[in-house]
Amino acid sequence: MDHKLISDQDLAMSAHGGVAASPLRPFALAAFSLAALSCSVGPNYHRPSAPVPTVYKEYQGWKVATPNDTINRGAWWSIYRDPRLDAFEQEVNISNQTVKADEAAYEEAKATVHEQQSAFFPSLSVTPQVERQKSGGGGANGFNTGAITSYSLEGTATWEPDVWGKVRRTVESSVASAQVSAATLDAARLSAQATLATDYFGLRYEDALKQLLADTVAAYERALKITQNQYAVGTAARSDVINAQALLLAAQSSLINVGVQRGQFEHAIALLVGKPPSEVSIPEGTLAERVPIVPTEVPSMLLERRPDIAEAERQMEEENALVGVQIAAYFPTFDLSAVFGYAGNPGTALFSSSSEVWTLMASASESVLTGGQRSAAVAAARAAYRQSVANYRETVLAAFQNVEDELVALRVLGQQIGVQRDAVAKAQQAVQISLNEYQAGTIPYTTVVTAQVTLLQDQETALQVQEQRLIASVALVQALGGGWDTKQLPSKQELQKLHLIPD
Repeated sequence: MDHKLISDQDLAMSAHGGVAASPLRPFALAAFSLAALSCSVGPNYHRPSAPVPTVYKEYQGWKVATPNDTINRGAWWSIYRDPRLDAFEQEVNISNQTVKADEAAYEEAKATVHEQQSAFFPSLSVTPQVERQKSGGGGANGFNTGAITSYSLEGTATWEPDVWGKVRRTVESSVASAQVSAATLDAARLSAQATLATDYFGLRYEDALKQLLADTVAAYERALKITQNQYAVGTAARSDVINAQALLLAAQSSLINVGVQRGQFEHAIALLVGKPPSEVSIPEGTLAERVPIVPTEVPSMLLERRPDIAEAERQMEEENALVGVQIAAYFPTFDLSAVFGYAGNPGTALFSSSSEVWTLMASASESVLTGGQRSAAVAAARAAYRQSVANYRETVLAAFQNVEDELVALRVLGQQIGVQRDAVAKAQQAVQISLNEYQAGTIPYTTVVTAQVTLLQDQETALQVQEQRLIASVALVQALGGGWDTKQLPSKQELQKLHLIPD
């Protein structure tokens, strides 16, 4: 229901005999009075605690990073010292369409902040009007009474003072939401960068596998030549030649198949840099032997280093502010309005004091019965906040799990690669010895085949372990937030900076 607080007649009285010398003075007085009484209802935000360990479980015995391994802010991939990878990573920020979509979402969130801030100010409108009237068709004496033209120009101002802080809480929520969008953008960018690095090392694994299989084919061709020579002089069976041919064909088939997976990795990289696959062609290269020691910090720093944690934390403040928005609905709203203008006709001066027209009004409204809607809305807002707290803590726990997973992977894979390389060296010796013994006629060719198959398996496993180590290091960088920290989020002051541009 509405309660009229000030009548038009009372407001029309002035110290100058009724002349409206300052008709907006009562309006301004009421506005300042309401502003002085304003407050922000609802809970103020304080970041809830999160489960943070004192040390990483898998950090024991971890090698300290050297200066060359330091992650550069924003260019964490530089630790791999691969110029081609550097070039592709730079293109992610420029051309990746997923990142572009998140950039647009962030711009939308910033615009929403400015849209919500507009409620702090009165709305102004201007209405010019021209009216022409004609009365009667003619008098008894035959004369026409004529037409009258009148002009008016009115300006209207309306304002709802933010007495209970509803607008302030709404702006607070939209600012936090914009920071959520900024963190989402950074998380998407980091994810795309990590995915590109993972695909790049996958492609280099295929290059290394292709070279390994090419070398294997050459070795099997030499072995086949030996069996053919042995068969020609009658010291080997026809089955030896057939076995050697079968092994060679299998290796050639595997070599051909490498092209499928390599092509798919190349296409995936093209998508990540925002280009059609036909425009991206990556020359063959080698799989990196060096796996950088990714620098880690104390676990508590992870809360400041991961954009997804920042996203979840900003989500909490957004939901907390919305609780205040719903609580404000319990209190009455106040509206101030003013109309000031001029009305007249060509016979009088339009902008003279005698042509002034104005009206001022203040009103209040309060919902008396809502059927429990307001209390239900507050309960829902509080529940949404508690849900965001649980999501934040779960995100923190998952972040520590990510770090621990990659630390243990790097530690175990580092141990495995040493053993696996020893296995490759022994298998190479076994192949050479078995070939010599076969030529001497002391062992059957099946022993040579067994040694060759074992060697290839060990070599492929060694390549896989090396690829896994590189991918695990990328995943650890991503788990640690790359080169990101919360200082890269736009500040509240930056987002709340007013851009008063007339519509």
